[in-house]
Amino acid sequence: MPTFLFDKIVFGPVHSRRLGVSLGINLLPVNGKLCSFDCLYCECGLNKDNKGGGGIPSRSAVKTALEETLLHMKAEGQAPDVITFAGNGEPTLHPSFSQIIDDTIALRDTYFPHAQVCVLSNATQLHKPAVLEALRRVDQPILKFDSAFDTTVKRMDRPVSTTFSVAGLVEQLKNFGDKLIIQTLFTKGSYQGLAFDNTTDEELTAWIEQLKHIAPASVMIYTIDRDTPIADLEKIPLETLEAIAVRVQRETGLVVSVAG
Repeated sequence: MPTFLFDKIVFGPVHSRRLGVSLGINLLPVNGKLCSFDCLYCECGLNKDNKGGGGIPSRSAVKTALEETLLHMKAEGQAPDVITFAGNGEPTLHPSFSQIIDDTIALRDTYFPHAQVCVLSNATQLHKPAVLEALRRVDQPILKFDSAFDTTVKRMDRPVSTTFSVAGLVEQLKNFGDKLIIQTLFTKGSYQGLAFDNTTDEELTAWIEQLKHIAPASVMIYTIDRDTPIADLEKIPLETLEAIAVRVQRETGLVVSVAG
């Protein structure tokens, strides 16, 4: 199915079903994808299909592009709810991620002090102290946790690293701190003969048990909304997502938001 790549460093603002009016920042190549996961549901496509030749933007280029956009929005009377790091892959892979976060917070404080700084991340770089501390500094560190089972994660999210483990991820998430927001995408399907479904009772029971250990500030659950690179993926009905949310709240007391 058709997918797309962001062609600018700063994009939007767009209306996000989870975050409101969001001004996006893409720290990855504008004509290619760079990610430590290779999710079958990724709107940017599969890693192998999007090996662009362009490099990543410099810290100064990101700062300039963001400030120009914020100045324009200020002049137009537009105000973002959030400034969101997303884009063509995993933003924390940028070697200057920590410094860029500091620049962004400073610009936010200057132009739109009420806006939140948000990072959407797959949490694979939490072992790097600079990345961990930078994520702790943002208002909304939203980190992926799609399944408590290695088999499901390897079929659905497809980590690039051969040493990835859910146990290791959970341990890092447990130690993150009190701002942590867990984000989970629910879907079912198959690829190359391997099926996955993270909505089964077995999956949900194990996932909820790990949420108890992680103890995040809140949980966001959602399903596919845009085109995906793999056709055989199922959009989970809103009623199912809402039932999952009720179960999480009942069993953990956590705040859960749903986007169908």
